[in-house]
Amino acid sequence: MTDISVVVPLYNEEESLNELVSWIGRVSEMAGLDYEVILIDDGSNDSSWQIITQLAGANHRVKGIRFNRNYGKSAALDTGFKAARGEVVITMDADLQDNPDEIPALYRKVKEEGYDIVSGWKKKRHDPLSKTIPSRFFNMVTRRMSGIKLHDFNCGLKAYRQPVVKNINLYGEMHRYIPVIAKWQGFAKITEQVVTHQKRKYGKTKFGFERFIFGFLDLLTITFVSRFRKRPMHFFGTFGVLSFLFGFVSALWIIWQKIDAVYFAKIPVKREVVEQPLFFLALVAIVIGVQLFLAGFIAELLARQSAGKKEYLVIETIGVE
Repeated sequence: MTDISVVVPLYNEEESLNELVSWIGRVSEMAGLDYEVILIDDGSNDSSWQIITQLAGANHRVKGIRFNRNYGKSAALDTGFKAARGEVVITMDADLQDNPDEIPALYRKVKEEGYDIVSGWKKKRHDPLSKTIPSRFFNMVTRRMSGIKLHDFNCGLKAYRQPVVKNINLYGEMHRYIPVIAKWQGFAKITEQVVTHQKRKYGKTKFGFERFIFGFLDLLTITFVSRFRKRPMHFFGTFGVLSFLFGFVSALWIIWQKIDAVYFAKIPVKREVVEQPLFFLALVAIVIGVQLFLAGFIAELLARQSAGKKEYLVIETIGVE
C-alpha cells in the first residue's frame, strides 16, 4: 500500500501546479515515503487540466480527476478521498499557501502517534483582516458547537488515517467540518499541529465573504444530521407530541371551564369557547403537533433509503482505478 496520498482540489491554478507537484515529490522522496498525488480539477476554465495531463504523463505517481463544471471543494475532496490508496491521506490547497514541507511531520503524527486526524493550524496568517477576523469568530463558534478543540477548522492542510476518509461523505460546503463529521462517525482522536502559512504567490482567492454565511448554515445542518440522521422521529416526534399535548390539554381545560360554569356553577357565561384566544392557540398547537409528527414519520422513511448520491460528474481521469 502507498504510504501517503496527497489530495489537491483545484480551480484555475495553472500557474502553481508544476511547482506544487515538484515540491511534493521532492519532500516525499527525501522522507523516504511512497506517495501519490491526486489532482482534482474542479471545472477549471484555464489550462489546469492540460498541465495535469502533462504531469501525469511524466510521472506515474501523479493522477488526475476532472469535473465537467465547478462543483466546489467538498465534491473535489470527496472524489479524491474515494480514489486515494495511501495509508495516510493528506489534503492541501493548490495555491502554494500550504507548505509541502509539512508532509513528513503530519504523516508521522498520524502513523506513529495514532491520531485519526491531524489538522493544520495557521497560527501566523498572511491574510487581510477581512478574512482573519471572521475566521476567528467562525472557528470559535464551531469549537463551542462541536466540542472539538481546534483553532483552525478551515485549514486546507490536514492528514487523515485512510479509514476516516473512506467512511465520510462530503457535499455543499462541509469540507470545513470534516473533523466534526469524523467525530460523529466515531473517529474522535483529533489533534492539531502548527503549520506554515505562506503568502499567496499566484492568482487570487476563489472564496468570498458568503462562505462564512454558508459555513454557519452547514454547521447547523451537520449538528442536526449527525445527531438525528438515523432517528429523525426522535427530534420531530418529541416536539410534535409536546405541541399536541399542550394544545389538547388547553382545549380540554377551556371546554371543562365552559361545562363547569354552565351545568354546575350555573354562572352566566359572557364568552363562548371559540371567542377565547387560548382556544385558537390550542388548535394551532394541535395542528403543528400533528404536522411535526408526520414530518418525523416521513423523515424516518427517507432516512432508510440510500444517502450520499453524487450530484457531480467526472468526465476524465488519469491513473485512477
